[in-house]
Amino acid sequence: MGTYRPVIGITCYVEPAAFTVWRMTAALLPYDYVERVAAAGGQPVIVPPSGDPAPLVERLDGLIVAGGGDLDPARYGAAPHDRTGYVRGFRDEAEFALVGAALAAGLPLLGICRGLQVLNVHLGGTLHQHLPDVVGHAAHAPAPGEFGHLPVRVAEGSKLAGVLGAGPADAAHYHHQAVDRLGDGLTVSAVAEDGTVEAVELAGHPFALGVQWHPETSADSPLFSALVASAAPASRW
Repeated sequence: MGTYRPVIGITCYVEPAAFTVWRMTAALLPYDYVERVAAAGGQPVIVPPSGDPAPLVERLDGLIVAGGGDLDPARYGAAPHDRTGYVRGFRDEAEFALVGAALAAGLPLLGICRGLQVLNVHLGGTLHQHLPDVVGHAAHAPAPGEFGHLPVRVAEGSKLAGVLGAGPADAAHYHHQAVDRLGDGLTVSAVAEDGTVEAVELAGHPFALGVQWHPETSADSPLFSALVASAAPASRW
């Protein structure tokens, strides 16, 4: 018998894709997520937005809500901006249900990029739909398929600081939306130099963090190690 690996569910995209000789709709995920979870000692399991995924929280040790397209602005009472795109209502529905179930169960949760936004809106928050309108530059998503590299300032005393250390940290960004009004119970644990909210955490939950950047792009990913450590059954029960 091998050492038990905490089972970490990772939400995924459903998009048109090309692979080998095929072009068709696929449930897909950048493989960096899978590699980072495995390297941290977890067992990655991809969770597509189909069927009724929320009850899976009873079988998971932790959950990652991955990046992706924009949320439907109707979920936070807004009309769509002309730059809001790649909205997938079926994915919104599945991930909101998963996040709600994970929070109710005390399941360790890490939201990445879109995942932070799902967490924030699920808890009653809102989003800036096009960040360049707010900060006056596009450095958070400089070009299609190109990460921006901006430092973020991690708040002292935050759970995130316990993982990354307080002070500035380098981060790979690819987002044109960000937190506007904070969801209930959330606190800001990192900001960019332009004031953009770059991380949040939920008070009273064992491990519920969201980061607006993409830690999966770095081979050194302490956030994944922290999630897996929190998801180990002995640390949860």
